[in-house]
Amino acid sequence: MSSTWEKIDKNKIKLSVEVDENRVEDALEQAYKKVVKQVEIPGFRKGKVPRKILENRFGPEVLYEDAIEILVPEAYQEALEEHEIEPVDQPEIDIDQMEKGQPLKFNATVEVKPEVELGTYKGLEVEKEKVEVTEEDVENELKQMQEQHAEYEDVEDGEAENGDRLVIDFEGYVDGEPIEGGQAENHNIELGSNQFIPGFEEQLVGSKPGEEKEVKVTFPEDYQNEELKGKEATFNVKVKEIKKKNLLPIDDEFAKDVSDFDTLEEFKNDIRNRLEEEAERAAEQQVEEQVVTKALENAEVEIPQPMIDQEVDNMLKEFEQNLSYQGLNLDTYYKLANTDEDAMKEQFKGSAETRVKRNLVLEAIKDEEGITATEEEIDEEINKIAEQAQQEADKIKEFLEMQGRMSQLKNEIAIRKSVDLLKDEAKVTVVEKSNDSEEETQGNTE
Repeated sequence: MSSTWEKIDKNKIKLSVEVDENRVEDALEQAYKKVVKQVEIPGFRKGKVPRKILENRFGPEVLYEDAIEILVPEAYQEALEEHEIEPVDQPEIDIDQMEKGQPLKFNATVEVKPEVELGTYKGLEVEKEKVEVTEEDVENELKQMQEQHAEYEDVEDGEAENGDRLVIDFEGYVDGEPIEGGQAENHNIELGSNQFIPGFEEQLVGSKPGEEKEVKVTFPEDYQNEELKGKEATFNVKVKEIKKKNLLPIDDEFAKDVSDFDTLEEFKNDIRNRLEEEAERAAEQQVEEQVVTKALENAEVEIPQPMIDQEVDNMLKEFEQNLSYQGLNLDTYYKLANTDEDAMKEQFKGSAETRVKRNLVLEAIKDEEGITATEEEIDEEINKIAEQAQQEADKIKEFLEMQGRMSQLKNEIAIRKSVDLLKDEAKVTVVEKSNDSEEETQGNTE
C-alpha cells in the first residue's frame, strides 16, 4: 500500500491511497464468501455457486461494494498512522478506481486536529487572594452546624412562625388549570427559608395545624418555566404539621455531640484549620484559572467545527447524567424549562469551544515542554481510581488496557503537569480579599 497527503484547507487534508492488487483480490475473495450465501442460481445449492460463475452471471462488480467496505477502513487507518494524522471527524471517501486485477485507489478528505500557535505561557502575572480565616467565619460555620443539628418538637395549638418547619399538602392552579408538577403531599418547608415562590411562605405565617389556606402568588418574570413567568397562581394548602425549631447551645457538650472533640475550643481550632485548607485550595484554584485563561488568550488556534460539535454532545451527555442523579431525564427537563435539545446545544456552544481550546493549548504546551507521565505517576493515579471504585489496582489497570484507555490516562496526567508548570512559572501577587478593591500585601513570585 502507498499513500500521500496534501493540505487543502487550514484544518483539512486529502489522503490519496493506493492498495495493491493482491490485497484487492483477498478482499474480493472475502466478499465472495459473504455474497455467495445470499445468491441462488439454478443448478447449484445455495451458498455453493463457484465464484467464476457468480461473476459471469452478475458481473465482477457484484463483489466490489463489499470488498471496498473491507479494504477502505483498513487502508485509511494505515495511512493515518503512517503520516501521524489525527482526524477530528469522519472522512469523505471518493473511490477513484476499483477493478478486478487492478489496485484500489481512493481519496479521503477529513478535518484534522489543528495546529496551535502558542503565545506567552511562562511568567504570567496573576493575583492570589490572601488566605485568612476570621473568628466570624468560624462562628458562622458553628451556626450552620447548629442549624443542621436543630431539634424539632410538634406544635399542637400554636401558630406557625418564621423558622418553623411545616408539613403541607398543596395544589397549584393558573387560570383555574392545574400546574404541571405543582402538587405535592407531605412536603417539608421551613418558613423564612425562601424555598418557594416569593410570597408563598409569608402567607403561611400564623397558620395552625389542620388549617387549610388559599395562597395567592405571582411567578417571577425570571422564572425558569416560560409558561409560568409573570403568571398569577393560586395554591390550595393544607397545613398538616407544625414543628418548632430548638437550637442546641454551642458549648462543650455541643462539640462532643457533633464532633470527635471534647471541648468547644478544640472543635473551633479544627474548624479554623479546615476553613484555611478550603480557602487555600480555592485560592490556588483561582490562580490556576487565571494562568490557564491567560495562556489561552495568548495562543492562536482555529478550531474545526466538528470538534466543537463533539464537545457540545459530550456536555449534553454530562448534563443528562447529572439530571439522572436527581431522578430526572432530558425530556422532563425540556418540559419544565420550556426548552429543547437544539436550544440546549446552542447554549453549550460557547463553553464547548473554550473547553476544546483549553485542551488543545495545554496539549501543545505539554508537547512543547516534553512533559510526560512517569510510571510512578501512572501507578499512583490507578491506585486512586481503584480506591474510589473499591477495586484492586491490578484489575483497574487490566481494564484500562483492555479498553485502550491507558494512553488517555497518561495524557490526562501530563495535561495536569502542564497546568502545574503554568502555576510554577507564574508571577503571583498576593492581595487582600476585598469586594471593591484589593490592597497588595506582597509582590513576590511563588
